[in-house]
Amino acid sequence: MIRRQIFQSIKDNLFRQKAIIIYGPRQSGKTTLIEMLRKSVESKILLLDGDEPDTRHKLTNVTSSQLKTLFSGYEIVMIDEAQRIENIGITIKLIIDKIKNVQLIATGSSSFELANKILEPLTGRKLEFYLYPVSVSEMVLYHGEEEEKRQLENRLLYGMYPEVVTKPENVLQTLKSITSSYLYKDILTFRDLRRPEMLNQLLEALALQLGSEVSFHELAQIVRADPVTIERYIYMLEQAFVIFRLRALSRNVRNELKKRRKIYFIDNGVRNALIANFSTMNLRTDKGALWENFMVSERFKLLKYRNMFVNPWFWRTTQQQEIDYVEEKDGRFSAFEFKWSPRKLARIPKTFRMAYPDYSFETVSPENYLQFLK
Repeated sequence: MIRRQIFQSIKDNLFRQKAIIIYGPRQSGKTTLIEMLRKSVESKILLLDGDEPDTRHKLTNVTSSQLKTLFSGYEIVMIDEAQRIENIGITIKLIIDKIKNVQLIATGSSSFELANKILEPLTGRKLEFYLYPVSVSEMVLYHGEEEEKRQLENRLLYGMYPEVVTKPENVLQTLKSITSSYLYKDILTFRDLRRPEMLNQLLEALALQLGSEVSFHELAQIVRADPVTIERYIYMLEQAFVIFRLRALSRNVRNELKKRRKIYFIDNGVRNALIANFSTMNLRTDKGALWENFMVSERFKLLKYRNMFVNPWFWRTTQQQEIDYVEEKDGRFSAFEFKWSPRKLARIPKTFRMAYPDYSFETVSPENYLQFLK
C-alpha cells in the first residue's frame, strides 16, 4: 500500500472538534485513504457514500435530533463524495455544533461544489486537506529512489494516478476512464455550463499549449467564445483539479510580463490522453513541455502536502528572457530551469540577477530531479 503524505496529518488532527475535509480529483485515492484511516483507528466508524441516493436522503434537510439517532454509537462518521449532498455545509455544521463526541471526515472530488456548499456555515469549524495523484516523493518512500528513476519515462507519459501506478498493464484503459470522469461526471454537471463541447475544445487547446504562456483572448478565438467565458471555464477546471495556473513574477523591471500566465495539468497522463499521444520520449517534439509540466505539478503537490508557504511564479520579459519556475520565500528567490537533456546548461539572465539580487539558481534535469522533489 502506498502511504499518502497527508495520512498522518489527518490522524494527528482527529477529535479536535473540527470537521476534516479532504478535497481531490476522482480516483486520486480519497476512498482508499479513508479506508486506511478506518483500519488504523480503534474507534467505531460509520461510512456513508454521497453517491448513494439513500445517503443523500438521510443527510439532506435533517435535524440535529435525527443526526444524533443516525450516528448513535459511532465515534467517527465518514462521508465520501460529500459534494453530492444538498446543503451539506449546514448538515456538517449541525454535526460539529450539536454532536460533540463525533469526528466528521468528508471527502469531495470538486472543490468548486463542496467549497461553495460549506464555506460560510463552517467558518472556523473545519480543517482542509488536499489529495492529488500519487507524488514522486510518496513513490520514493514506497519503493526507493532507484526504482522511481527507472519509472521516469512512464511517469512523464502516463502520469501518477494510483491505478496507473499500481496497474500499469491497464494504463490506457484507466486513463480513458479517468479523463471521461473529469469531463463528464464532475465538470459537465455544473448547472451553468451551457456549451459542454466547448470544454473539450478548450482542454485540447490547453494541452497543445503546454509550457507556453496562454492568453484568454487567444483561447477565446480558438474555441469561438468570449474571454470572460474562457476564464470562467478555466476556473472550473482548476476547481475540478484538472489544471492549475502559474502567474508571472513582476516586481521591479518595467518590461517584465505582468498579466500573462501559464497553465499546467495536474497530471501528465491526463494531458497526453486529451491529445491521444503516448509516443515514447525519443519520438516526441513536446518532451521539454512534458518535463516542465511534470516538474511544476510535482512541486505543486510537494508544497501543498508540506504546507510550505512560498509564492510560485514563472518569469519572462518582453525581450524573451525567461526562467521556467521561481519560488519566493521570506523575500528570497529560488530560480529553476527545467532541461530534459542534462547536457543543456542554463544561465540566469542578467536582468533577473540585477532585479532580484537575493537569489539562488539551479538547472533541474533527470540527473538531479529527485532532489528538487524532496
